[in-house]
Amino acid sequence: MSDLVLRLKKGDREAFNELVREYEKQVINLAYGMLSEREDAYDAAQETFIRIYKSIGTFRGQSSLSTWIYRITANICNDMLRKRQRSARTISIYPSDEDEHNSAAELPDDNPTPEEALELSERQRIVREGIASLNPDFRAVITLCDIEGRSYEEAAAILSVPHGTVKSRLNRARNALRKKLSDNRELF
Repeated sequence: MSDLVLRLKKGDREAFNELVREYEKQVINLAYGMLSEREDAYDAAQETFIRIYKSIGTFRGQSSLSTWIYRITANICNDMLRKRQRSARTISIYPSDEDEHNSAAELPDDNPTPEEALELSERQRIVREGIASLNPDFRAVITLCDIEGRSYEEAAAILSVPHGTVKSRLNRARNALRKKLSDNRELF
């Protein structure tokens, strides 16, 4: 096991701070990709790190630490999605004003024209809506493989499903997303 894991198992708070600094962004991005809501993503990330802190003693090193962390994150996100369905809460596919502001901040510094900036923003919105409308299993594999760039093996380990299931879900998710985006071909 790595030095970090050994220090974590001994209760070293600085080791935990290192872990959070190293994985915080990836955990939030995965959660946001699965949940499509910024506040929920932050809640899921917080719950992930709490769960890691409480259960690091059970980590046996059979998978990499990052795979274990992402599996915890994915499980928490799936639990949150199930709770949403039970409470009949609708998932918003429209970004909040804050999300729109952040999307504009992510534009490249090559000074796009207002028309180019508007077109890019519209494409991002449509893709976000398309991903958010997919079922949770499809959303998870799209997020892990296409957005996060994880391999099929990593995604399979994170989602606790066979390698072939990841490939199958990813293919079906891409086809479903392609169909949803086909109405806006002029933007792509």
